[in-house]
Amino acid sequence: MITKRIIPCLDVRNGRVVKGVNFEGISDVSSPVELAKYYSENGADELVFYDITASFEERALFTDILKEVARTIFIPLTVGGGINELSDFDRVLKCGADKVSVNSGAIRNPNLIYEAAKRYGDQCVVISADVKRVDGVFRVFSKGGRENTGMEAVEWIKRCVDMGAGEVVLNSIDTDGVKKGFDLEMLDAVCNAVSVPVIASGGAGGIKDFITLFKEVPKVDAGLAASIFHFGEVEISDLKRELKENGIDMRI
Repeated sequence: MITKRIIPCLDVRNGRVVKGVNFEGISDVSSPVELAKYYSENGADELVFYDITASFEERALFTDILKEVARTIFIPLTVGGGINELSDFDRVLKCGADKVSVNSGAIRNPNLIYEAAKRYGDQCVVISADVKRVDGVFRVFSKGGRENTGMEAVEWIKRCVDMGAGEVVLNSIDTDGVKKGFDLEMLDAVCNAVSVPVIASGGAGGIKDFITLFKEVPKVDAGLAASIFHFGEVEISDLKRELKENGIDMRI
């Protein structure tokens, strides 16, 4: 049995970790360096760092904070935000990232995935998809969930994987920050369409939601969450212990 992963997510804006609901209503949470250190020391399997306004503001990702986070932690680090060309991959990897997450940049230039995978390896390239139902169809959104691209999400994700993306982060805008559970229907559709690891993002409200996720969509490799970890509603050690007691293989 493959060990499932628990991944806290740091959404960073202006050097601070923030959190919203359905990608809106953003509020300040904490220092990314302090939170990253805490998660690294308290059972997180990996960490995701998103500079959430880099693409919308059309600027490069904040590398000074990223370097400090990378120096502080001892778990794999995935970084995204403002990744638009190969030089961005190079810069972020040199700052200490293990994997680079691309979203809007790949929508603008799908060949970026192929080029990055060829140069750095599939294992370094993560496709992050912000997806929302529009008239019952899963649609891909760009620029931090602000723009509807019109693309059908499952086909887009399949295309990205075919071009070399080695992992998928599926962000459900419909369930983001609502804390009523992961988007199982959306996750099941993507997991059945690709053969690379899929990370579930958006909707975790408590331990039971992770149990439901891994039981109902067994092909999902990891659960990602933000606010329930940031605000101390769920401790990762408690979560992993309960998951293991429910027959879900965890690294403890």
